[in-house]
Amino acid sequence: MLIQEKIRCDACPVMCFIAEGKSGACDRYANQNGEIIRLDPLIILNNKIDKGDEVKPFLKANWNGETTENDNNFITAIGSGTTYPDYKPAPFIFNSKVDGADFITVVTEAIFSYCGVKIKIDTDRHLGSERAIVRHKGEAIGHVMTSEYGSQMLSLGGVDHLTGGTKVEGRITCEALMNLCNKEAVELSIDEGLTVVVQAGKSPIIEGVKETKMRVGCGSATIGMFASQWAGLVDEVVVVDDHITGVVSEHQAGKVLDWKSTGISVKGRRSTPGRYFQVANPGTGWGGTDIQDPLTILGSWNEKKGALPGLTILMVSTTGENYSYYELDDDLIPKKKKLPKNLKASVELIEENCEPALCTVMFVAGAGGSLRSGVTKNPIQLTKSVKNNTTNITCGGAKTYIWPGGGITLMVDVFEMPDNSFGYVPTPAIVAPLEFTIDNNQYKSIGGHMTNIRSKKDIIEKGGEYGNKKSFLS
Repeated sequence: MLIQEKIRCDACPVMCFIAEGKSGACDRYANQNGEIIRLDPLIILNNKIDKGDEVKPFLKANWNGETTENDNNFITAIGSGTTYPDYKPAPFIFNSKVDGADFITVVTEAIFSYCGVKIKIDTDRHLGSERAIVRHKGEAIGHVMTSEYGSQMLSLGGVDHLTGGTKVEGRITCEALMNLCNKEAVELSIDEGLTVVVQAGKSPIIEGVKETKMRVGCGSATIGMFASQWAGLVDEVVVVDDHITGVVSEHQAGKVLDWKSTGISVKGRRSTPGRYFQVANPGTGWGGTDIQDPLTILGSWNEKKGALPGLTILMVSTTGENYSYYELDDDLIPKKKKLPKNLKASVELIEENCEPALCTVMFVAGAGGSLRSGVTKNPIQLTKSVKNNTTNITCGGAKTYIWPGGGITLMVDVFEMPDNSFGYVPTPAIVAPLEFTIDNNQYKSIGGHMTNIRSKKDIIEKGGEYGNKKSFLS
């Protein structure tokens, strides 16, 4: 048998010429005996696994070989292939019954240039200023967003980084996005900020140190939650926080408990009683500030307002990881003392109410014309059906959030998806699995590719265009 030296792959716009026994630039397709094959197998998720029901082990003697028992299998788009050129129907369009109703599921791997990730990093540590550039391997791939309650937010990727800069910038951006979406660890550096290792579902590693706790709340919130735990045990409590530092004797929570004035003074901008902004600069120290000694945020004590020798002070961070206990001497100078056992429990209670610090990676993308054409001959009808909730979109079987407004902009938590769900093409662009599920009659009404509908049994037995001599798209 005479085999061509190289054959062209038409799975994406790159159109690689692939030699026998080699793979294309994306490593997703290869030339085997003169035919294009898909390197990743079609992945079938069994809903029973998620429900905790019994599943049949592979190649056990009591298995009869059936893979579609009770019609309970869901075929994801992971490894399915994509739609290129635009008019081409999706690689897999199949029908199934759900509670007696006929549904069509359209399965395709989408090629996204307009995509990125939003990252939530649970930490009080100041990673970098808002709008600071985020880099991977020295290349700009995104920026720091607004901080959220106990978390730092990053926005990475997007078309400007993927295709609007240099080739190196695009390649590195694509690499970082794919690895993050595949739940791998990626090291990021922030201009004039810190270095952080991010991995979906794992604790962030900041400047080589693993973050363990997400703050229970800001300094004011911590006062509000735990003031009653300190009443009668200590004269003053200061909860140090980069955002709002709380002082229990001045705070409304303290007033409700008839807390006596202590004559304390705090450096910073007073917001409301017992709540102070800007007591220090952001950093990696106490409560996300740049301080290591909490006394640096205190001014002189006012004897006329309640300060007196022997007055006790507890200073603690919003995670309970940092704490110190002091008594005022005869000159009203705080002197560090050993933390009493009866106060130790309150500090531990703060720690107990902190949640584990984790990284969350949300994939965000806009589904464009070529993708929608693979689902229907009338793409606008697909958009309308998605917005009307008559078409459900999943990503590797995981639930997606669809943004309001024009187009189909979706967001999904990659941690909810199977491992290694994402790929890439060297345009560069990210390849992500999508599944569109719609009632059979509705699918027909929006101009669906009705002649390309197959059964799941047929798909499982015969596969798809790549890896099978018979193309069901012909």
